[in-house]
Amino acid sequence: MRLVGLYALTAFGFFLIDFVWLTVVAQSFYQRHLGHFLREDPVIAAAAIFYLLYLVGVLVFVVLPALEAGSVLHAVGLGALFGLIAYATFDLTCYALFQGFPTVVVAVDLVWGTVLTASVSAIGYAAGRWLGF
Repeated sequence: MRLVGLYALTAFGFFLIDFVWLTVVAQSFYQRHLGHFLREDPVIAAAAIFYLLYLVGVLVFVVLPALEAGSVLHAVGLGALFGLIAYATFDLTCYALFQGFPTVVVAVDLVWGTVLTASVSAIGYAAGRWLGF
C-alpha cells in the first residue's frame, strides 16, 4: 500500500510541474515551433499511458534506489540522467526522422526532461521518506 502512496504522491508532483510547464511556460513555444505537427485533438489515452509508464520508470530506476541509498542527491542525479535519456529518446528520434523538426525544440526538451525528472525524483524521495521507506 505504501508503494501506491509513493506512486500517487510522485505522480501528483509530476503532473503539477508538467501542467504548469505545458500550459503556462512553454505553450506558445511549442505552438510556434511544432504547430504544424500538433493534432487539434490530442490522443489523451496515449499521453496517459506515457505518464503512467514514465512514473513507473522514475520509481523503479530512480526513487526506490535512492531511498535504499538514503540520499536525495542520489535521487536528483539518477532522475536527471533518467530524464535526459528518456526525453532524448523521443526528441532525437523525431529529429532523425522528421524533416524540419526544430533543433531548438530538441535542446529545450532535453533540458526540460532533465530538470523535470530530477525535480520529480526529489519529490518522490521526500514522499518515500515521509511514507517510511
